[in-house]
Amino acid sequence: MTVSWAPRWMCSYSPEVRTVPAGRWWNAVRVPVALGVPALTALGDATGAVIKDGFGGIMYWLVPPGDGADWRMAGVQVLGAGCHVAVPPLRRTSGPGLYWRVPLSHDHYWTDTARLGAALTSAAQFPAPH
Repeated sequence: MTVSWAPRWMCSYSPEVRTVPAGRWWNAVRVPVALGVPALTALGDATGAVIKDGFGGIMYWLVPPGDGADWRMAGVQVLGAGCHVAVPPLRRTSGPGLYWRVPLSHDHYWTDTARLGAALTSAAQFPAPH
């Protein structure tokens, strides 16, 4: 994968995971994989960038700064100002470890917060069978 651009908060050349402050460029919505996978399926092409922690069973959606701060959903945590998120290198799009489950796109890396909220609510109400 060739990356010819990077948002200001991302170092395109860094091969290492970086810790980036949330709340300035985006908020991160931290979701367990059990909710995240069905939400990602429901969102389809409407999703923005998604980080997946292949070891920790967690997914992170990037939403506009300040969004989602008032959410109260079991298992979902919105990370904004004062929080930090581990971000994989741009080129890391598969595991193991931390990687971009849905890579950054030049013109679209936020997920619409209302759509994400609806997808997560639906996933929580109708959990996938084990």
